[in-house]
Amino acid sequence: MLENRFPNIRVIESGVKQLKSEEHCILTEDGSQHVYKKLCLCAGAKPKLICEGNPYVLGIRDTDSAQEFQKQLTKAKRIMIIGNGGIALELVYEIEGCEVIWVIKDKAIGNTFFDAGAAEFLTSKLIAEKPEAKIAQKRTRYTTEGRKKEARTKADAAHVGSALGPDWHEGLNLKGTKEFSHKIHIETMCEVKKIYLQEELRISKKKSLTFPRDRNTQSVSTDKEIWPVYVELTNEKIYGCDFIVSATGVTPNTEPFLCGNNFDLGEDGGLKVNDHMATSLPDIYAAGDICTASWEPSPVWQQMRLWTQARQMGWYAAKCMAAASLGDSIDMDFSFELFAHVTKFFNYKVVLLGKYNAQGLGSDHELMLRCTRGQEYVKVVMQNGRMMGAVLIGETDLEETFENLILNQMNLSSYGEDLLDPDIDIEDYFD
Repeated sequence: MLENRFPNIRVIESGVKQLKSEEHCILTEDGSQHVYKKLCLCAGAKPKLICEGNPYVLGIRDTDSAQEFQKQLTKAKRIMIIGNGGIALELVYEIEGCEVIWVIKDKAIGNTFFDAGAAEFLTSKLIAEKPEAKIAQKRTRYTTEGRKKEARTKADAAHVGSALGPDWHEGLNLKGTKEFSHKIHIETMCEVKKIYLQEELRISKKKSLTFPRDRNTQSVSTDKEIWPVYVELTNEKIYGCDFIVSATGVTPNTEPFLCGNNFDLGEDGGLKVNDHMATSLPDIYAAGDICTASWEPSPVWQQMRLWTQARQMGWYAAKCMAAASLGDSIDMDFSFELFAHVTKFFNYKVVLLGKYNAQGLGSDHELMLRCTRGQEYVKVVMQNGRMMGAVLIGETDLEETFENLILNQMNLSSYGEDLLDPDIDIEDYFD
């Protein structure tokens, strides 16, 4: 489709075998060699699987693995979800008709996005029944075109498909075998210690626990049911389940490019890029999850491996490469001035702005909160009278006002708590 629309584009469908940076060429798995003037690496990231090669452990990272998950879920009575990021949060809320044991290493849910207060606000929604109507999305939606379902062979499983994007579960029917809506038990402050297959657990003579009936009571009775796989947690509890979903984040997918090339790497394993998305090697750029932003960032921006940010980086990298080819100079793109992410969790609109969790501000900051249970949660991060970040959950209509207040760093000390007074139309006031 792209080739038809743009005669200057050529699409090569093949994996990369090797990058020879000194010779400015790439070898692909189909045996071809491609010489480049400039190269941009956008290979994304790979899921960190808690256990490689176990048929009962599923990673959800791309569109194909999400469909495989849906298939497994139709036969499942109980699953375990490991992880506390965006995919785990959405899964836990969307799954119906199946018991879910959710294992997180933090004290509260959604640690990447929220503090404990916001987590508590959302947890009450998780326990409630779920029949309400979905909120409408007002942004461009990206879906994959329906391809013929080719059976994925084992060798093929290593190939990562396209990242999920924010609407990934819209077309999936995430329903298990049972006739109830939600049944979720959260095990906090623990991780997976060991995974047993049925026979291995029998030999170990260890006992697994039943699903806790009540959120506040601990399960003490032994599970009579036989499960295909069992998980022992670091808090010594053992639960059986039909399969395990590993949603524990991603690592930059740099592997095919590193051999024989001396890239500077970030602490997280990404390719370091400067403020023009250029790596440490000449004529090679990188964008999205594969790269680590290594410029001096704006005080209210930070890198996060999110779909929206990857898209902004790709767009900006293209502009930088074109400018470099023409010998033009180019300014840093505006999207890196302020961190902004809009998403949806538990059917609430969620907006994260700036240093929304006071990242890197130390103890030198204060928080202001406004919360209406079941309706909205507003948190503002202030430093020296200036707004540095905000978390907005629900239909608050404050995002544009707060975005401007963070960007222009106006001194707001004189307003004090009135800034969040629901009776004051702050949006109108700052207009």
